[in-house]
Amino acid sequence: MHQPTTFEVDGDAIREERMHAGMSRKDLADLVRVTERYISHLENGTRSRMRPASYKRLRTALRANDARLRRTPPRPTEDPPTERT
Repeated sequence: MHQPTTFEVDGDAIREERMHAGMSRKDLADLVRVTERYISHLENGTRSRMRPASYKRLRTALRANDARLRRTPPRPTEDPPTERT
């Protein structure tokens, strides 16, 4: 079964980068094209995964790199099990 690629993000880093940039949650949400509530969920850890397009807009808006914003590499797609002989 194929799982869509997502990026696991660090909510504390998002909040720190947003505040360092002098942005409100609404400012960031507008730039990322998500809701202010979505940003809040990311920052408080209620939500930790983002789809690629939203993640790229977040990274661009915060002018931050992957090492700063991501917790782990994207989840790999699942390959069908191989038979062992």
